Amino acid sequence: MVEIAKKAFVATLVAVAVVVSALALWKLKLIISLLFLAVIIAAAMQPGIDALRRRRVPRGVGILVHYAGLFGVVALLLWLVVPRARDQISEAIGNLPTATKNSTGIKHEILKYIQQKLNHLPSGGSLVHPALTIGVKAFEVLIGIFFTFAAAAYWTFERTRAQRLVTSLLPRNKRKVVWDTWNLIDLKLGAFVRGQLLLILLVGTVLSIAFRIIGLPYWILVGIFAGIVEIVPVIGPLTAGVVAVGVGFTESWQTALAAGICVLVVRLLEDYIIVPKVLGEAVGLSPLVVLVSVTAVGILFGGFAVLLAVPFAAVLATLVDVVLLDKDPAEEEVPTVLFPAKDAEA
Repeated sequence: MVEIAKKAFVATLVAVAVVVSALALWKLKLIISLLFLAVIIAAAMQPGIDALRRRRVPRGVGILVHYAGLFGVVALLLWLVVPRARDQISEAIGNLPTATKNSTGIKHEILKYIQQKLNHLPSGGSLVHPALTIGVKAFEVLIGIFFTFAAAAYWTFERTRAQRLVTSLLPRNKRKVVWDTWNLIDLKLGAFVRGQLLLILLVGTVLSIAFRIIGLPYWILVGIFAGIVEIVPVIGPLTAGVVAVGVGFTESWQTALAAGICVLVVRLLEDYIIVPKVLGEAVGLSPLVVLVSVTAVGILFGGFAVLLAVPFAAVLATLVDVVLLDKDPAEEEVPTVLFPAKDAEA
């Protein structure tokens, strides 16, 4: 009886510990997500930082160079785009009520829907004076951004030390496989992020120009939206196409058709030329796996986690290849985006 009681106690203790750990992880899911995002950012920067180190640039300076370049590009885009986008928002809010009254059928419904969405956008005054409208949520977002980039910088310094610590706890015959697997995951994550940034910039720019040529209303807003939603695989591009066609219908069916053709052509070029040449097999996932991963993560953890769905699935796929399929991570093809293989392997 004493032995049975002991086993029951141990089993209960283990079950409680598992439940408590699961609840703790669930409560800390935002912090865990931000830390995972920081690891991804660090992986994206690592080849560039290593390339600078070979030119005797300290690692800390290399991180600052990458951050300065990123924020500089964002600031330049905001300086070039925001004024025109703000004018288009004001024009859309001002013109849509009249257009809605003079429309019928499906065009009326599309115009009414767009009007409702645009009316929730900030006014010109709030854009000019953001300090007057910033709230608690905006402050939390800023804190989250700062935390993520700070964690990415620290992880860049501590990554090798963490690898050595983890591998030192393993049997000697397993250390090289774990080290190589870790490096392969880092390379895949970094290549994926750099490729996605290139695709966002390229798709947003090309579609904005194309929409301007065909006379699509609010072309810069729709083009920017199409670029941003590239972050969400499969679902994002489909949404961009629907929005472009919907906005085109507010002008004419010919404009809607032209907008749909523009999105389709860019998508085909992206799938058959740009992605194979730029992104390559960075994550090695089929479209079905990507779609299921994005949908499942979105349902379980919300919209923000969708951004991490593909990187997380890539990590799991790499582990499955190494652990279950017994592939040698050192022999896997090194994905490269923007940096040659020798930089990525440094």
